[in-house]
Amino acid sequence: MEELLFSCVCVLCVSSSLQQQVSVKEVEPNPRIFSGHPITETPPINGTPASSPRLNLHWDGTAGYLSGALSTLVIPVIYLLVVTVGIPANIAILSLLVTKIRKVSSSILYCSLAVSDLLLLLSLLFKAHYHLHGNHWVLGETACRVVTACFYGNLYCSALTLGCISIKRYLAAVHPFMYKGLPKRTCTVCASLAVWGVFGTAVLPELLVRQTYWVPELNITTCHDVLPADQDSHRFLLYYTLVLNVLCLLAPLLVSAVCFTKVIRELSASHYDWAMYIKSSSLVFAIFLLCFLPAGVLHFLHYVHLFVGGTEGLYVYFNVAVCLCCLHACLDPFLYLCMSRSTGRRLRVLTFKGKTLSLSV
Repeated sequence: MEELLFSCVCVLCVSSSLQQQVSVKEVEPNPRIFSGHPITETPPINGTPASSPRLNLHWDGTAGYLSGALSTLVIPVIYLLVVTVGIPANIAILSLLVTKIRKVSSSILYCSLAVSDLLLLLSLLFKAHYHLHGNHWVLGETACRVVTACFYGNLYCSALTLGCISIKRYLAAVHPFMYKGLPKRTCTVCASLAVWGVFGTAVLPELLVRQTYWVPELNITTCHDVLPADQDSHRFLLYYTLVLNVLCLLAPLLVSAVCFTKVIRELSASHYDWAMYIKSSSLVFAIFLLCFLPAGVLHFLHYVHLFVGGTEGLYVYFNVAVCLCCLHACLDPFLYLCMSRSTGRRLRVLTFKGKTLSLSV
């Protein structure tokens, strides 16, 4: 009798352990994409190229989103509006900033931001084409990888550059003596190179992992939207993008918030008129709040939501937030115009001896 009871306990323990493992597997997080199950059959269906792997959709709402008006009409129209306004504005601002690089060190960062915005806007043209064609990618696997890498890489690049601008203006306003003694041109060049180094690191996995998959249920080839998250290569990509989201979107936002708070506090106590400087600093922070905060927070919440056993529904809202994030490419030229009224001027800071320190930011 005792042996029988012991055997029953062992069976229950093993069964409980297996159920826990299955449960953990079911809620494995798949941020920033819809997940699909690979189909091992090789024959093509409805003329599908044999080189295009096939996936079955995992979540019922995926088909509704991929074929709905939000992804096939609203998002691409917003992309096209951003491109129409952003490309001419950034080209015009970039042509003006190039002439100031030798005179004003900050122009190096602004030029870097303008180049990043232009690359992002060019990728939006291809993404708009993809969405307007019912989320059906017809340009091939290589083009999909390049466009996806360029799109997300330049979002990170722009956020980091705005963070560098916030730090630079913080040092000029709060620590003017330290800022006066810094090799500003060398620092801005190093900061720009570091940002583009992060860009290269961010886009490399996107370029190495397959992004296009055929979805038989909808008769379309998706680009990055549906991936086999259970495969090791794509699971690594998903965790990698989550780390980039924290380090390249949320971290610059936090840095910008701290710098903005300290700059406003310091300049509000000053006896000089810093209205334009405060406006330009406020615009940098406003771009972060309006454009980058929703995408960064929703990406993180999507990850947490899946960890506790939720569905992939937040990915739809994340796509809308990313669409909103692209608006920064239109707002940045206004940032340049606002900065031009304070950048390059000799700003005078009152010292503790009643003298003034002349700075150029």
